[in-house]
Amino acid sequence: MNIQEQVDHLIDTRPGRQLLKPAYDDPAHPIVDGFIYRSGGTTASYLILTDNGRVIVNTGMGFEAPHHKRLFDAIRPGPTHHIITTQAHVDHVGGVDLFKEPGTTYVAQANNPACQRDDKRIQGLRMRTAGIWFDMLGTDAKRIYAENPGVSMAQSEPTPDVLFEDRLVLNVDGLRIELYAAVGETVDCCIVWLPEHEIALVSNLFGPLFPHFPNVNTIRGDRYRFVEPQSATNKLVRELRPKMLVTGRHDPIVGADLIEASLERLDDAVAYVHQTALDGFNNGVDVDTLMREITLPPELRVGEGYGKVSWAVRTFWEEYVGWFRLQSTTELYPDTTAAALAALLDAAGTDAGLQRAEAALAAGDAVLAIKLGEALAAAGLEDDPRLRSLMAGAHAHLYDNGGEVSFWEEGWLRTERDRWSAPPAGA
Repeated sequence: MNIQEQVDHLIDTRPGRQLLKPAYDDPAHPIVDGFIYRSGGTTASYLILTDNGRVIVNTGMGFEAPHHKRLFDAIRPGPTHHIITTQAHVDHVGGVDLFKEPGTTYVAQANNPACQRDDKRIQGLRMRTAGIWFDMLGTDAKRIYAENPGVSMAQSEPTPDVLFEDRLVLNVDGLRIELYAAVGETVDCCIVWLPEHEIALVSNLFGPLFPHFPNVNTIRGDRYRFVEPQSATNKLVRELRPKMLVTGRHDPIVGADLIEASLERLDDAVAYVHQTALDGFNNGVDVDTLMREITLPPELRVGEGYGKVSWAVRTFWEEYVGWFRLQSTTELYPDTTAAALAALLDAAGTDAGLQRAEAALAAGDAVLAIKLGEALAAAGLEDDPRLRSLMAGAHAHLYDNGGEVSFWEEGWLRTERDRWSAPPAGA
């Protein structure tokens, strides 16, 4: 395969659906035998061996940390000189307290505390909706607890001992580690660069699927992620010219040329969508049209198993212009679309509304069918078997026609399909 075919192969062998089920290593998987080891999970934790001790990069969720620690202790139980987290998301910092021991220094980028506070502010919202995408039955947690009885699984909310702004050089027990501030999934990302080995540990800097289009705004809830600093981060990693790129999921990408080609294509793809969207905004094209029409040219194909081009277009509008689309007076007020549709259905009759929704689905317009179906549900037909069959079928249609590609879209569509397929509450 030529280098571009190798990039395509990376994309095709890292589908979004797999993110729904974390892959746990046992025993720890050697990335570089005798030097770097991985313990997979929601986001992988890494063990780096020094002359006489160890450095831990990312610690997983609190419930995962006992698993990671058991695997790493089997290789070398300590001392743990440093803990480094590559961003402040809960699946990176959750096990810091379990790994930390007397003499351990926890290091993070300077924005880490602010990012942790952001997560805390919307913790309730995320917990209410987490089951759409994640295992809220605690299947993995129960297994890990049974395998590590008596070990704390509490979720850490750690305070770093050392914060750095742009760059920090550590000389840890015979190993030189350079930390670079970066912007990707968060504004507190940290690149762990091992210059003597030409290895960059980036975790989810570019998202957990590499090279897939970044989630410039995730539907589970998070701050917008701006393109320019992400592009600067891409260029920073390319300037380091790593021979190995260690990510938060899957095996590392090996080979300087493959890494460069992947990063170049990813950067060019995002830049293309960004500029094309801006051109559309300035030429008066509405956001919905741009979401439908902007696609990547074949030479810039990247995966859409995590972020999606259409979602990025909407996010770019809101980043630059805000939520007002300049199309309707009603945008200035609480949305009454459902009420307006319900009033029209009342005038036309719910049976006519159902017929129209079913005709839309039969014609392949599942989104229109769902919009009409939601209005019918608001009009009191939520428990109607015919409506429930329509809504389940519409979500299944979207799922079966590309909706299973993106991790986030797949989780939402599957959950809604199953909800409408189930008997109504109290039936």
